[in-house]
Amino acid sequence: MNTAANKLIETTQELLWERGYVGTSPRAIQDRAGVGQGSMYHHFRSKAALAQAAEERSAARSIEEVERLFDTPQAPLRRVIAYLRLERDILKGCPIGRLTADPEVIADEALRLPLRDTFERIGAHVAALLKEAQAAGTLAPGLDADRLARTVLAVRQGAYVLARAANSSAPYVDAVEGLIALLDGQA
Repeated sequence: MNTAANKLIETTQELLWERGYVGTSPRAIQDRAGVGQGSMYHHFRSKAALAQAAEERSAARSIEEVERLFDTPQAPLRRVIAYLRLERDILKGCPIGRLTADPEVIADEALRLPLRDTFERIGAHVAALLKEAQAAGTLAPGLDADRLARTVLAVRQGAYVLARAANSSAPYVDAVEGLIALLDGQA
């Protein structure tokens, strides 16, 4: 992919994270990227096509980050806890999760699928680790690991929402640490 197309994707990633899909205009993308309208539409047939490319790149980055975190020698439950404590700009939220609140993204299957797929892949990794923790005796065997994995994702994403609403990272930390206390107490 050439430099202009990469710049457009990177800029769109930033703007989607900051403003969402509805708040990101083609003009804003072009201005921030320093690329003209002709160049933008030469590489991408529409704003939606560019947004999808940006979402896919953000999704790949998120998945790679989580896979690196999970591919460590730590005990399985420690890796799940490390995921919950993964450093982020809490008040900015998750670049993938924030887009789920955008009605135009959710209404467009091509824009929604990278979000769904990202959460499914991360959830599958978390569920596998929780099952390993159960086998190792560090997590209660009667818990449904797949449901618990979705709970881990929901707490993390919901905690971002609470933090943004309060304009404070404290609700995020409280929610995450509350779940960690529950997970640690299940052995």
